[in-house]
Amino acid sequence: MRERWGVIYCPKGSVLRPQKRREQLERILHDRAVDYDIVQSENTKSVERLMKMMVNNGYKTIIIVGGDSALNDAVNSLMHEPKEVRESVALGVVPNGVMNDFASFWGFDEGELEETVDTLMKHRVRKVDLGCMRYVNRDGERCHRYFLNCVNIGLIASIMNLRRQTRRLFGSRTLSFFTSFALMIFQRMEYKMELKINSDTIKRKVMTVCVGSARGYGQTPNAVPYNGMLDVSVVYHPEVTQLLEGLYLFVRGKFLNHRSVHPYRTTEVTVVEAKRAMVGVDGRLMHTPEGPFKITIEQEVINFLIPE
Repeated sequence: MRERWGVIYCPKGSVLRPQKRREQLERILHDRAVDYDIVQSENTKSVERLMKMMVNNGYKTIIIVGGDSALNDAVNSLMHEPKEVRESVALGVVPNGVMNDFASFWGFDEGELEETVDTLMKHRVRKVDLGCMRYVNRDGERCHRYFLNCVNIGLIASIMNLRRQTRRLFGSRTLSFFTSFALMIFQRMEYKMELKINSDTIKRKVMTVCVGSARGYGQTPNAVPYNGMLDVSVVYHPEVTQLLEGLYLFVRGKFLNHRSVHPYRTTEVTVVEAKRAMVGVDGRLMHTPEGPFKITIEQEVINFLIPE
C-alpha cells in the first residue's frame, strides 16, 4: 500500500460540527485523486492503537489530522516498531488540534487545508529528531515518553493545561491564550528545582523550564528538530513588572531577551528535583514523575513530510 494513505482523523472537542472539517478534507482528497483510507479516533488514547493498526496493515504514508498531542501519540506508537519498519513509514500532519505548534513550525496552517494537502502530496521527507523523557512512575515502573516539540516543567505546564481547557471552552486560540495567562495568578509561581545542564547545576526556586526539540510554544524559539540538540529555557521568578514585560516579549517572539530567562543548548537534561511542579509533554499534562528524570535527544529517527 505504498501509494495509499492511511489517515487518522482526530476531531477537536471545541468544534460544534467536527464532521464538517472531515467532510471538507475528504472532498479535497477526492478532488486530487488521492487513494486513502480514513479512521477516526474516539478519544486521546485511541491514536496509538490506530497508528499501530495502520502500520501493521502496511500503510507507508500515514497522515495525522490533529494537533501536537495527537502527533505525540503517533510518534510514540511508531517508536515501538522495529527500526526497519519505522524507517519505511512517512508521517504527515494536517493541523486540527487545540495546539498545532509543530505543524506551524513547518509552515502548515490550520486554515489552509487545500495547501496542506497539496504539500503532503509532493511527499518531501525529512528525518526529524525526537526528545525522550525517561522517568519512574508512581508504581515504580521505568517509563519513557518521546516528544516532537517540548517538555514543560512548572508554571507553563500549568498554563498550557489551562489553555487546552479554555480553548475547548472558548474555541478561540487568542482568547484562550490570554485567559490562561489571566488565570495564572491563581497558580503556584515558584518551584524548588535542581537541574543539571551541561556542566551547570541549578539548585534554586524556578518558575518554569522548557526543554525543546522544536520551538516549545515560543519558549525555545531557536530550536530546530534536526540538529541533534535540545534548547532549554530556565525562567527564574521575575517581579510583577518583569512578568508583564516577559508576556510582551513572549507574544512578540522575543522570549529569550527577557532578563529572567536563562537559555542553554545541550543533549541531556537531568531533573534531580522539581517538587510539586506539573510536567507537560507536547502540550499535554502528564502524571508527575516520581523522583529524578532525564531528558535526552535521539537524532533523525522519524520520517516527516515537510514543505519544499
